[in-house]
Amino acid sequence: MVVLPLTYWGNIEHFAHLLQAGDEAVIDLGENYVKRSERNRTEIVTPTGGMILSVPLVKANRPRTPMRDMRIDNSKRWQHQHWVAILSAYRSSPYYDYIADRIAPIYEREWKFLVELNSEILQAEFDILGIEPKHRVSEIYVEPSEGIVDLRDKKRESQFGSPQYFQLFMDRTPFVENASMLDMLMCEGREATALLNSCRL
Repeated sequence: MVVLPLTYWGNIEHFAHLLQAGDEAVIDLGENYVKRSERNRTEIVTPTGGMILSVPLVKANRPRTPMRDMRIDNSKRWQHQHWVAILSAYRSSPYYDYIADRIAPIYEREWKFLVELNSEILQAEFDILGIEPKHRVSEIYVEPSEGIVDLRDKKRESQFGSPQYFQLFMDRTPFVENASMLDMLMCEGREATALLNSCRL
């Protein structure tokens, strides 16, 4: 079994685990929120390299808050900022028009809880790839145990090697390893499925 957090446009490694594990993958909504993690951050690729987008949260410094209780701070103009960044980075990508139509409504709606936003993004990722999700969702914390691959620990050592694929700005910046799934989708579209399934995890 593979246990994963629910992420904001999770990275390529995260989605490769989710896809390859199938019905053995569990997304844990009972875990506590981890600061400065992919639960509310993602890295897109811009003409100057990687750029972090972060969803602002209410009382993000409060310890031991369950992920499902994390509220988004909508006093910030984060949706506009993120959408402008996505537009600037990807409007010339091969699959921008197709993907923008699917995800634009996400950035037009006001979200109260991080879990709601991330769940909608995860569904959008599967829709764009044209595949049905097989993972399970746990509302209660999944205890670590032998035989479980636990991807919730931010400090774990990863041996993941990101598959090489076309990135828009490779002519001027180095390849960005393990970027946001949004980057791979914008550049590869549904061909991303084969890349994800070829990853050695």
